[in-house]
Amino acid sequence: MQPLPGADLPHTHPRAVHWVATAAAMAGVIALAALIQPPSVAAGNDGKGAHAGRPAPGPDPDSATYPLDCAGTEPEVYKHGSADFDADGRAETVAVVRCRSAAGTPPSGMYVLSSTKPGVSPHVTATLVDPAEGMSVGEFAVRENEISATLLGYSSPDVPRSKPDKQRKVTWKWDDGRFGLTAEPVPGTQV
Repeated sequence: MQPLPGADLPHTHPRAVHWVATAAAMAGVIALAALIQPPSVAAGNDGKGAHAGRPAPGPDPDSATYPLDCAGTEPEVYKHGSADFDADGRAETVAVVRCRSAAGTPPSGMYVLSSTKPGVSPHVTATLVDPAEGMSVGEFAVRENEISATLLGYSSPDVPRSKPDKQRKVTWKWDDGRFGLTAEPVPGTQV
């Protein structure tokens, strides 16, 4: 049997270097394809609207001014989360804030922050928990159009401020341009 014409040429015999070069070229093509995507895919837009992708990050809660009188100390943000409640492509930030204290647990305020432009200080657009109510915020979570928290309180002025003896789970849902509050029954009560 005679070899096919050109079968004895050096470039027709695969060597390891040929396989390595082919693999490297394929890896380069795959990496380039991952970087270059149509604009709707790169923005996370699945065709459900202009803001269907991930929203811009929420405002920085540490740069806001809160309606909280801390008698000479600065308020501290000790919990926060963000979500785009109004679906405008810019996330709002929910901040749980309290005055700094050396002892006990000062009451919490829970505020929703918005910012109209990057670089502009955010402003409070909603107060969900007013510190004047004397409650603290325990567990806290922010999801899509919902904020959930466990509010901690005191049955009397005699209860130490470091040991709340009342609690209630609450949820705020964004609906029709405002937050609606739903509270679960107080533990130990019958519905």
